Amino acid sequence: MVANSYRTIEKEEIENLKFPSAEVLTDASSINERDSELKRAMALGNLEHGKIKIYFEDDSTCYMVETTVWGVTDKRVILKQGVVIPIQRIHAIKI
Repeated sequence: MVANSYRTIEKEEIENLKFPSAEVLTDASSINERDSELKRAMALGNLEHGKIKIYFEDDSTCYMVETTVWGVTDKRVILKQGVVIPIQRIHAIKI
């Protein structure tokens, strides 16, 4: 992952993106690491309201958003104001 190849996006703009259902990660260890990082990000968001960076991809572009994670379901990451990112479209989380 090259961080400078990701376009910065505001959380409010995410709801305008289109997300395919395909998984962006290819190996099980990366997927497990992403799941662990999401749980840590949610704990940080709920306890300390700390912001993290999420690197993700829609149907055409790679993005980075700096935000607080409020919840994680089995398929989505929930941000403030009900904005969601499908987990299978997330490349990395940096806490």
